[in-house]
Amino acid sequence: MKVEIWSDIMCPFCYIGKRKFEAALEQFPGKDKIEVEWKSFQLNPDMKPQPGKDVYDYVADIKGQSRDWSLQIHEQMTNTAKEVGLTYNFDKAVIANSFDAHRLIQLAKQQQLGDAAEERLFRAYFTEGKDMSDHATLIELGGEIGLSKEAVAAMLQSGDLATEVNKDCREAQQLGASGVPFFVLDRKYGVAGAQPVGAFSQALSQAFGEWQQTQPLTTLETVSGPVCTPDGECK
Repeated sequence: MKVEIWSDIMCPFCYIGKRKFEAALEQFPGKDKIEVEWKSFQLNPDMKPQPGKDVYDYVADIKGQSRDWSLQIHEQMTNTAKEVGLTYNFDKAVIANSFDAHRLIQLAKQQQLGDAAEERLFRAYFTEGKDMSDHATLIELGGEIGLSKEAVAAMLQSGDLATEVNKDCREAQQLGASGVPFFVLDRKYGVAGAQPVGAFSQALSQAFGEWQQTQPLTTLETVSGPVCTPDGECK
């Protein structure tokens, strides 16, 4: 059964949601039959670098709030991340456009490295303070997860995979996603936000139960009793 996850690697709740979904999946009995596909979603497609401005002032400005308000909100987010084992260093966060990082994820998906790309980029942004628009940084991160650095560089220097990123973003809107993270299970059930582990477990159980009913039988659970075989033996 496929689970599609729309996410932006500069979205704090997306990283937290990833951890909570992973916890639910780890304890799910049918986890070996779950296929996870990461999808692109840009929260701010028009974001531009803002030298000299930190994330606290940036968020305060776009929300029309004070710096103190922003500091408090980010502290709460840091504490929430800590509850699931994540370290957020907003003091290091670099304001940048994530479009090329999404193109890198699309490239990674072609080699079944989508989850590895998401995980590495999340950590690079939230913990290490990497610039998600810097090509040298993206090339290095791509190499770390097993991609060819030459292939990453060639992709970034071209317009490749931009169509795939934009298609994912449009698809999310068509499915009714107003924000991320957004989880779609078997194209039947949607889970919006970094929900508690229990909510993910319940959604997985419900969707998986219905999915199983549509699958052709390959093996049967058989109760054995007296039988006759084609060779004429009865026992």
